[in-house]
Amino acid sequence: MEFVHTGMDLIIGFIGLFFLTRMLGKTQITQITTFDFISALVLGELVGNAVFDDDTGILKILFAIAVWGVLIYLLEIITQKWKKTRAFLEGRPTIVIHRGEINREALKKSKLDINQLQHLLRAKGAFSIREVAYAVLETDGTINLLKKQQFESPTKSDFNLPIERAVLPFTMIIDGEVLLDNVHEAGFSEEWLKNELASRSITGYREVLYAEWLEGDGLFLQKFKPTF
Repeated sequence: MEFVHTGMDLIIGFIGLFFLTRMLGKTQITQITTFDFISALVLGELVGNAVFDDDTGILKILFAIAVWGVLIYLLEIITQKWKKTRAFLEGRPTIVIHRGEINREALKKSKLDINQLQHLLRAKGAFSIREVAYAVLETDGTINLLKKQQFESPTKSDFNLPIERAVLPFTMIIDGEVLLDNVHEAGFSEEWLKNELASRSITGYREVLYAEWLEGDGLFLQKFKPTF
């Protein structure tokens, strides 16, 4: 009976956190600030304690999640309506490299050392600080940079090449399973896809590991490799 109780608490807690995340939006995941990180820890702790505390019922789990969710939601509303509160509540980006020179004071305030700065720059494709004109430390701890012109990658406009319209590929088969919604969104039918596979001596979706269609390039696929 104890295992059933724990399992039910976990399921309720999971559902509650899932709907809370959906309500608060994708920024809670993709742009985690210091407060967001603390919020995630607190929510996890609330649910964890509730699951393993026999005196805490399902209603208390949902109540704790709801109250904390309302607090986070109110904070988001405050920062959206009153811009002056954003710097205090969410923080502000910091320029750590300005006109090619490291801003040592900004690094100190951000609790960042040179080695950590180099690591963040390498993650953005700058393996030497001399390549960077400006670097901005964002509120979520990531860094964005603007390279010096001599280190920037050339673009099509630099060579006066024609600029083509950007298009997204449509994934049609994954692990032997067809994604019919994507096939139809690309403007094709399942019959068309089957004919394409047949033209490549493929009799069924199960033979295909991955397949995608891109306008201008057609269908690309990879078959399952035989196992011995």
